[in-house]
Amino acid sequence: MIDHTGIGVADVAQSALFYDAALSALGMRRVYEMKNDGALEGIGYGFDFPLFWIDRFHPPAQRYHTGFRAKSPEAVNSFYEKALAAGGKDNGKPGYRKGQSTEIYYAAFVIDPDGNNMEAVYRGPLPRD
Repeated sequence: MIDHTGIGVADVAQSALFYDAALSALGMRRVYEMKNDGALEGIGYGFDFPLFWIDRFHPPAQRYHTGFRAKSPEAVNSFYEKALAAGGKDNGKPGYRKGQSTEIYYAAFVIDPDGNNMEAVYRGPLPRD
């Protein structure tokens, strides 16, 4: 099980605009900031403690993929819309994808300012006919 993860970004303040918007759609917020002489060097996003970090300490633009769990298809849609409005690029519109046989997989994909592929996904029971 993963406790937390993160990515390097070229400009923490610029990337924060993207992640503040996109992750707010999933209920996440800044829960920790690392500063050095007032300069923002890293941000931890989560609910009560940092689950996902952006920072200047790791190489940016490694083309990472991270999938964030959403509570509903509507939250996936909101993530996608907010991420695009904050400068993200479309990499897969919200929609159903094939998943495990017992659940739906509703997801959207957006490229962040450093070229990383960020996903919001809702997994739930298959609708009954």
